[in-house]
Amino acid sequence: MPSPAPALTLADVDALAARAHAGQFDKIGVPYVNHVRAVSAGLAPFGVGLQMAGLLHDTLEDTTLTPELLLAAGVPFSVVTLVRKVTNREGVAYEDMLDGIRADYSATLLKVSDNAHNSLPDRAAQLPPEQRLRLAEKYRHARSVLWPSVPHEDVRAILRIVNPSLLTELTAASP
Repeated sequence: MPSPAPALTLADVDALAARAHAGQFDKIGVPYVNHVRAVSAGLAPFGVGLQMAGLLHDTLEDTTLTPELLLAAGVPFSVVTLVRKVTNREGVAYEDMLDGIRADYSATLLKVSDNAHNSLPDRAAQLPPEQRLRLAEKYRHARSVLWPSVPHEDVRAILRIVNPSLLTELTAASP
């Protein structure tokens, strides 16, 4: 009987994400891996599994990796399942995707971190005005759905790391 593959470390998953996103750049021309690393960093208070999911959260949408390839590479099943939950799927409306995400605590935290990084003012300032306004509204709406779904202390922990400028908005949204 073959022995099981050794468990991947966070560094292994980081290297996998870096290979998967090699040559990709975000909307403002920054290497895409920087985004997934920032999302992962925001999830550090919640454990290595969530950090791994943060590193891989866009692989199914933006790379040739599939859930099967991630599993074959040794990514834990729970991490692959979480990545699938936050992946856009053809034919699924954004609002329905958000509803599915907010029903799962870990998926919500992952999406909160993703949203926080995508909402950084210095990143948004580099976008064309029309795109900046459209995305700002999309991300603001997502926050109104996601933030009430998990304890505000958890959202605050992520925002302190990823995007402190959103802490004022969180305070205003607190009951």
